[in-house]
Amino acid sequence: MTYIEINGSPATADTLRLPALTSYGHFTAMQIRDGRVRGLDLHLDQLRSATRELFDGDLDEERVRADVRHALDAVDARDASLRVYVYWPEDDERATLMVTVRPPQTMPVGPKSVMSVPFVRELPHIKHLGGFGQNHYLTAAHRAGHDEALLTDSQGVVAEGAITNIAFWDGESVIWPDAPSLRGITMALLEPRLPSTRRHVTLADLSSYRSAFLTNSQGFAPVRRIDEVEYTVDEELMGRVSAAYEAVVWDTI
Repeated sequence: MTYIEINGSPATADTLRLPALTSYGHFTAMQIRDGRVRGLDLHLDQLRSATRELFDGDLDEERVRADVRHALDAVDARDASLRVYVYWPEDDERATLMVTVRPPQTMPVGPKSVMSVPFVRELPHIKHLGGFGQNHYLTAAHRAGHDEALLTDSQGVVAEGAITNIAFWDGESVIWPDAPSLRGITMALLEPRLPSTRRHVTLADLSSYRSAFLTNSQGFAPVRRIDEVEYTVDEELMGRVSAAYEAVVWDTI
């Protein structure tokens, strides 16, 4: 079950009309544990910057935090998978905030199989709504027996996963693709805590890397293959990733 509040009140048929009929907006997704979240400042910065770019308006940080706390308290949830959506109807003086609360989630266990697809998101630096293309290709990947789709441009340049960021390991550095993409919160938390670098990555380069892993709001997971390229799960690397992730301080909302 998903619990929904809009502007701090339980959703109604009337207030749900806006999110039901528009795809112009943005959101952030977070995992709540004991009323806390990793990277709260990063989530708030993501919401503020996207609101400024899409709507030319400011978003009140304390209002976001208050709405999140209210929704969690309404269902007595200390642990949850939570999203904050931002819309801004014309002629309204402030943004409309929708908070959804679901049971907590973690990245499904096991190394992932990934299928490359010829698609890149529009305005990829924004976690925006209306992602028909990425949903289409993610569905196609699932139907073909894969766990995730890898978005690439017409030249085979790797950007990101459909719902993840991807990183590669060359034995010394974690390589994050240097291409237009969303800098997801988990990626933003791990990048400075690991020996990281940005690099132009193409499909032709995939076999040159020793291993790879995916990140998103649910956590991280190793990659076992991309298309026909097989990877060995580097347990030492994944231990370092896990240690870096676990070292992140949880922020009280």
